[in-house]
Parts: sequence; C-alpha cells; structure tokens
Amino acid sequence: MEWRKNAGYIITNAITVGESEIVLGVHETRPDMFVTWECKNKTDYYWGHYFENLLAAQKDFCQRGLDKARFYERQNKPKEPPEPAR
Repeated sequence: MEWRKNAGYIITNAITVGESEIVLGVHETRPDMFVTWECKNKTDYYWGHYFENLLAAQKDFCQRGLDKARFYERQNKPKEPPEPAR
C-alpha cells in the first residue's frame, strides 16, 4: 500500500470492497486519535468515524468493510424468478 495522508491522519490500513475503499488512519501528531473513512479514488474521504482507542477503530474498520461487502452482495444478487400462477 502506498503512503497516504488525509486531514492530518496517516492511512495505515485500507480494504477495497466493490467501488469503495474503507480506510483506517492514525493522527500524525496525536497517536491516541484514530479515524475510519469511506474513500473513493484514493482522494475523496467521507463519513469519518473518530476514536481515541485503536481497538475500537480496528473493530469499526472491519465492521464497515463487512457492511460494504454485504451491500454489494445484495446489489448483485440475482433476482428470483416469480412463482408461476396457479
């Protein structure tokens, strides 16, 4: 993973799910501050969740990745054919 920074946070972890990316960052001067964002194009960060505990941030990072995977799974699920009329 290439080195990235956003709003004073160094991105330490990233997972790509579909067309989105979930990232985890640590503040560059406050090592007790963490954030998770959704990101597009490696430059557009949004929907930040902020933490003062690394474990809480890591749990949120994993949960957001799982939630996004489930979202894409529902979007791509084939439609069931309708039942024949009786």
